[in-house]
Order: sequence, then C-alpha cells, then structure tokens
Amino acid sequence: MHNLRTLIVDDEPLAIERLQILASQQEAISLVGTASDGPSALRMAEALSPDVILCDIAMPGLDGLEVARALEQLPNPPAVIFATAFDQYAVAAFDVAAVDYLLKPVSADRLGRAFARAREWHQKERPQTRKSDYITEFWVQNRGEMLRIDSAQVDLIEAERDYMRLHVGGRSWLIHQTIKSLEAKLDPAEFLRIHRSKIVRRAGITSLRHHGDGAWSVDLNEGGQHRIGRTYLHDVKAIMQQN
Repeated sequence: MHNLRTLIVDDEPLAIERLQILASQQEAISLVGTASDGPSALRMAEALSPDVILCDIAMPGLDGLEVARALEQLPNPPAVIFATAFDQYAVAAFDVAAVDYLLKPVSADRLGRAFARAREWHQKERPQTRKSDYITEFWVQNRGEMLRIDSAQVDLIEAERDYMRLHVGGRSWLIHQTIKSLEAKLDPAEFLRIHRSKIVRRAGITSLRHHGDGAWSVDLNEGGQHRIGRTYLHDVKAIMQQN
C-alpha cells in the first residue's frame, strides 16, 4: 500500500495545523506541503502531483470549488476532499466530483474514512469520457457528517423555503438549495418536475390518476400520491406517450 501524497489547502493557519496533525496520525499518508490560497494550491499541485488535496472551500480570491475545477484539467488529477465549516456548498461539490466532504471540526476517524475513499477513487479505472452535465449524487448532513446519496435512490424532492427535502425510502434529508437551481442540475431523463414545489424520479412513477375537474396526480408506489400542478401537467402526461 503506497502512501497517499497529500497537499493541505486552507486560508487559516490554525486549521492547517490541525489538519497536519490529524493527517500525520493516519497510516500511509505523506504530507507534501500546504497552501494558504487557491493560486498557491494550483501551482503546488502542478509541481508536486499530489494524490490527494484536502481543501477548504470558503477562501478569498480563488475558492476551493474553483481550485477543484482547475485540478480536473490536469493529466492526472488528485482526489479532492473538502473540509469546511459550512454545509451549504454540498450541492456545488457534486459538480466537481469531490471524493468526500468533511465538516469542521474534522475528527481523526472521519478523516481516515475520507482517505480510504480517496484510495478507492485512485484504484478505480476511470473512463476517459466527458463528465455528465448533471449531478448523480447528493451530499447531505447526517449526525455531524456529510453522507453521500446516489441520485437513483431519491424518490421525491420537495421544496421547504430555501431548502429541498430529499426522500429516500422511509428517510429524508434537507439540502440548502432552491428548487429552480436544483432542477437545472438534474437530468431531465431521470427526474420530472410535477409541481412548483415537487420533483419526482421518473422511474418511481407507477401511475397517473385523474380526479376530475382537470386535476391529476402521480403515484410513487410507497412514496404516496402527489398532485400535479397545472403548469406541469402537459409534461407529466407526455410520459404516457413515450415508449
């Protein structure tokens, strides 16, 4: 098992110090350097070719998300693990295919699991194809950590003010996102908006039901029955004509 060569990026010296200490306690981890801003991180990544970048998101100038996007252009990009005090960047983290998303303060155990995911990421054979324009996973906060959820597991998405509630089987999670912006990130072949406050997974629709007076609803098997908004009725009914 070779050591994962790791670069730590954070604009707070105390945060870098803490992550250095935690990383040094992990097995098969080699620290190759630290950076306090985005441009420095990119220069060091090109010069040192780290296996992993442990990166803050909220940094002045070039933030962690912009760093991650730039790293994707490298011939052999590193695995990106975000470490941040905020959960509202989780949706944006989908776009840059983060290996993991840690909430500060980071524990040694949680960091160890993140490095294990980074190692698995490097061991996987990644096809040289264009990355999807749509998100395929969600990061949700669960008991003080961020949990990865495959979008194919999501049955229903409901708006709750500035948040969206993801329904997966009998459980649900909140993410900080508006329905309009989230809808634009979802593959329309997989998800369908049926109401101003609801999006459903197409494969989860078991039937369409007519209630009279022009009112319709969709049945989502165990996910219950949900009214279709008049604005979205045409698009929903169109799935009946699709083979």
